[in-house]
Parts: sequence; structure tokens; C-alpha cells
Amino acid sequence: MTKKTYTDYFFDEPAYNTHDGGYVPLVEPDTPENKLVVPELLKPDKDTATDTYYTVEALAGETQLLPGAKTKTWGYNTSLLGKAILFEKGKMIHIDLKNSLPELTTFHWHGLNVPGPYVDGGCHAPVYPGETKHIDFKVIQPAATLWLHAHPCPSTAEQVWHGLAAPVIVKDVEEAKLPFPRNYGVDDIPVVLQDRKFHEDNQWDYNADYDPDGVQGPTAMINGTVNSYFDVTTQRVRLRFLDGANRREWRLHFSDDLVFTQIASDGGILPEPVKFTHLMLTCAERAEVIVDFKDYKPGSEVTLYSDDVPIMKFKVHEFKPDNVELPDHLVDINNPEATPDAPIHHIVMSGMDEEVMMDDKKFGMQRIDSTQQLGNVEYWDVTNTNDMEGGMVHPYHMHGTQFLVISRNGHEPYPNEHGYKDTVGVNPGETVRLKVWFDYAGVFMYHCHIIEHEDGGMMAQLEVIDPEHPQTYKLMDHHTLMKAFAEERGIKVEDLHLAGMTSYEKMNMDM
Repeated sequence: MTKKTYTDYFFDEPAYNTHDGGYVPLVEPDTPENKLVVPELLKPDKDTATDTYYTVEALAGETQLLPGAKTKTWGYNTSLLGKAILFEKGKMIHIDLKNSLPELTTFHWHGLNVPGPYVDGGCHAPVYPGETKHIDFKVIQPAATLWLHAHPCPSTAEQVWHGLAAPVIVKDVEEAKLPFPRNYGVDDIPVVLQDRKFHEDNQWDYNADYDPDGVQGPTAMINGTVNSYFDVTTQRVRLRFLDGANRREWRLHFSDDLVFTQIASDGGILPEPVKFTHLMLTCAERAEVIVDFKDYKPGSEVTLYSDDVPIMKFKVHEFKPDNVELPDHLVDINNPEATPDAPIHHIVMSGMDEEVMMDDKKFGMQRIDSTQQLGNVEYWDVTNTNDMEGGMVHPYHMHGTQFLVISRNGHEPYPNEHGYKDTVGVNPGETVRLKVWFDYAGVFMYHCHIIEHEDGGMMAQLEVIDPEHPQTYKLMDHHTLMKAFAEERGIKVEDLHLAGMTSYEKMNMDM
């Protein structure tokens, strides 16, 4: 039976970021083409059959992005973004988190099911300049494309903008059995989608570009490469898309409306492959797709667009014919029954600009906003109440879990939302029902992943409670965090400017 090919973006068009008052359209760069930088795989310090040891170091450096002066950037184990980190399901992972930056940071494992708040790496797990902290965890989730990024509220957005974002790849035996391309760097490629504005001497200036609804830039940057191209040497290529932008939605399509097949979402392989010509990703969402270049001859070029702007080219070379077909069914998805009589969580994302809130409150670092018992499977109804000028899509993210999208306003979720996810775009006026469970106890954040929105207060905290092993957590307080940032910058606390705090100040609220 022929599978349907989807040709629209699904999300509500009036809420696209193209309608934002502060929208910054992408512009095709006039600089020379650059070969796509494929992140190197981070080499383990030690690797055995059961354990893997890494050192992940946050660094300040310089990167040649445009002709002329190098751009000052931050990265993990490299000058920009990060080396790709590989985990294998079932292994114990041991990581030294080393901070060689001039200010505190955190290491948040976005999409990884680990204990919170310290291993998870949100704002309660600061690593100070010159300090190294150690974490250990067991990988218990299926193969997926996850990512590592900084999360020191309210400076998360600025640190990600500086470059702190790295691909994380989980592998398992089930994924290894499927007929997917998996020769890393050849036919299996992370594609980190970001945008920047370049100022004088090719530098970035976060404060100059600041917008409380999300910072954008006119230049697409793919894996830290401007005006990038990739040499296609195999018929099928697996692209692991990550929307790593602070604000931008990416509406992706290829020249000739080339059909591609999505095989995985945020948390792993989809139960069935889904064919698309157009795909929209909201901030922090991932989509693994397979592109088949069988109809193209050597010397051809295929262009990837976001909206109508070319962002990356694929230059086709000789390749061997590949007649492998994907099965109609890929993996079984665990869909546990909801715990009887468990409460339904009602979450409301409201506001735009400085007025963003979660459940009519801004984020409080030491406030627990919701609880869920470990082992329970509970429904979370997430509503976006935006009605200003068409509103905007808010990408809702939960730490420490991979959930299932059950419905959108009582109807079926989008065709590519039947697998595990940790981030879901919610349209204005829409309620998305999620089925949520946790593998570990701890304190976890949930928030909008327009990063300026989470810094501005559209964020809350959940405590997952294990009644048999009750725990008390030391949660970072706002005063201590601000004092540390000020001391690192050599200024008084009252002179400290962190862009995210303007949203609190304008509404006379505290973090």
C-alpha cells in the first residue's frame, strides 16, 4: 500500500514566527560556500563493555565563520557548539563536567531520562569557573538524537547564543537492526539549525539583538557553518535535525519538493515512517529523516530551504545503488495505561514579550509548582492562551522524561507525533494532552523552549516523589546566582544586567 506523503506544516499559519513584530527574516549569505562542519565524535577517556567515561569541557574560543575576523564563540570540547557525544543504552556513563568559561554555567542533558535536579543539569546544578563536577547515570532509554546545552537561568539564552549546544546520540540494539544509514559523518549527519546576526568585526552581540520574544538573526548557521554544503556520496542520507535556535521555527523543504521520510522524533524511532515534502520544527524539537537521492545524477545540487530561503546545499557525487526499503513498522512504542484516579495536570502558557508566564506566575527558583509520584502515569493538559495578534506557537518542554502526545484539542496529534517526545509545539488557543511518566525521582523544570521565554519566566518546577525513598533537594536561590554572576564579571549585583531579568523587572516580580 502506498504511504501518504504530507505536504503541509500542520501548525497554525497565523501563529508562525514570520508574523512576529520583531521577526528577522533569513537572508541568503553572499559569502563563499563552506563545507558543512560535521561535529567530531567526542573520544571517551575510557570505554569498557559496561562503562563509558567522558570529560565534557565548556570552553571560550574563536571560530572562523565569515571571511575576516574570527568570531568569539563558546563550545563543548571545541570552540563552537560541541563534539557529538555517544551513549549506548544499558551502559553506565561517568562524566567530568569542566567549566573553563569566565562565568558559571550548567550542563543540561536535554531529552535524557536521568535524576533531577543535579544530573539533569538545570539551574540548580551550577559549575563555577575553574571547577569540575562529576555525574554518573545509566542510559535506560531507546536510541535517539538528544542534545546538551547550558541552562543557568536567567542566562540560558545568552549562553546558548554564545554557542553552548552539542548533539548527543543514543544507540541501542533495536535501532541497529533497522535498515537505516548509520555511517557517522558519511551518511548519518547531525544538522543543528541556528541563526545569528554578525556585528562589527564578525562578532555576535546578544544584548544588542535582544528581544524578549526570542533573539533571531538573519544568517542561517548549520552546525556552526555559514553558507554550507554537504557532499552526498551515498544514495540515502540520514539527517538528524535539531532546532537549536533561541527562537526561530524552521519550515524545511527541498528543491523539487523532494520527498523525505521521517524515522524518529525527539525521543527515538517512530512506530511507522512518515513521508513529507515539508516539515516544521519548533525550538528544541528533533526529527531524524532519510533523504533518498536516487533520482539525481553526479554533479546535481539539491537545496534545503527554510520557508523560501536556501540554507544548505547537497552536492551529489557518484554513489552505489541502494535498494533498501523501510518496513511499514519500525518499533513498538510503550504506551502504559494512565494510573487510575491520578490527577490531571493543567498547565497554561500565557503572554508574550515580558508578560510571559506559566500558570499566571513567573518562575520561582525555590518554588515547587506541581508534583507527581514516581511510577505514576499521568495526563498533562498544556494550553496556550495567546490571542494577541494571532498569538505564537509555544514549544513546551519537560525535563527528565519522554512523553507521548495523546491529542490536540481532542483530535489526533500530527502524523509524526506518535513516538516519544520531550518538546511539543502548542498553537494559540490549543490544549495538547500528554501522557507523562518518570523513571527517576527529582526536581525537574518544564517550560517554553523559546529560550528568552524560559529566562523571562515561562517556566515552572515539578517534583517527582518516591514515597519509599523521600529526598530533600538543595535548590539554588536567585540571590546566590546573581551574586555569583556579578562577582565573576567584577561588578556589583545592582549593576548586573542579565537580559532575562528585564521581564521580571517590568512586571515587578522576583525570581
